[in-house]
Amino acid sequence: MQYINFNDNLRASYGLSVEEYIMTNPDFKEEYFLLWHTNPTIVIGRYQNTLNEINSEYVRENNINVVRRNSGGGAMYQDLMGLQFCFISFCDSVNNSKKETKTNKFHRFSQPIVDALTQLGLEVEFSGRNDLLLKGKKFSGNSQYSISNRFLHHGTILFDTDLEILVRSLNPSDEKIISKGIKSVRERVINIRSYLNNPEMSFEEFKQNIVDIVGHQMQTISFSEKQITEIEALEKTKYLSWDWVYGKSPNFNIIHSKKLPGGKIEFNFFVKDGIINDCSIIGDFFFDGDIVELQSFFIGMPYNKENIISVFVQSKCPIENFRFISLEEIISVFNSN
Repeated sequence: MQYINFNDNLRASYGLSVEEYIMTNPDFKEEYFLLWHTNPTIVIGRYQNTLNEINSEYVRENNINVVRRNSGGGAMYQDLMGLQFCFISFCDSVNNSKKETKTNKFHRFSQPIVDALTQLGLEVEFSGRNDLLLKGKKFSGNSQYSISNRFLHHGTILFDTDLEILVRSLNPSDEKIISKGIKSVRERVINIRSYLNNPEMSFEEFKQNIVDIVGHQMQTISFSEKQITEIEALEKTKYLSWDWVYGKSPNFNIIHSKKLPGGKIEFNFFVKDGIINDCSIIGDFFFDGDIVELQSFFIGMPYNKENIISVFVQSKCPIENFRFISLEEIISVFNSN
């Protein structure tokens, strides 16, 4: 595994472009570890409705950037006092154990970070589908996706992030807060700085400690000028584009939505004369594959519950594409409303 150093850039849109560039560029033939941080930014999950997840007025007034990542899961606020880590591997090496569950894959790729934080004096634990906790509170969310034969796991670390801005910039649904049994987002997140063996440790010292521990004996590499130019082009055309960050917002007239243990999922249909003319599937779930392909199965179909469920029962979309969500749970979405 090699460590890629690109510390001179503080744009989340650039960091996400770096990740995709490595995933899709055949010149990168190894496994890689990345560690970066960003100016104040909300990073939206791949399948979320951006405007539903952010406090638009607060975000605009405080010059907070908004970007969308390639992986599923929920929205996260990040700033200069937090870290983003990333491991890029090969699907063959990730999937070589048929006994390994999808939850275990989150455990496996989070473990180097857990081990590093343990060396720095923290007692952390993996919780739920993708969180790391300290003192029962979340300081790290993790997500994964694959492209071709490449597999990526990335996550966040709240070191000394401004939690008040985090709370004000996000707009979680009441449903999510109730499901967590809490009164506010502020009650379920925590910074780790004051719990370290050395609570006076600076951010740069903390970051270097993570590099030294996780990247021990890794070769450090940097990008060429040509590669940087190509990464910036990807950033401009995709990660800074309105269509990617916000997407279209058709006037859907039928919505089926439910909060499941594996994530919230919402099926939006535009139905005219009994026929589904458009479909959008959003939420903070994890999905392996192309969600656009799944949405296309419903277009042109007469709208009724049986037709919709048949897409999953007849394996037009294998239910395994949804991580942590079963066929019975998908069916329950259409039976509940």
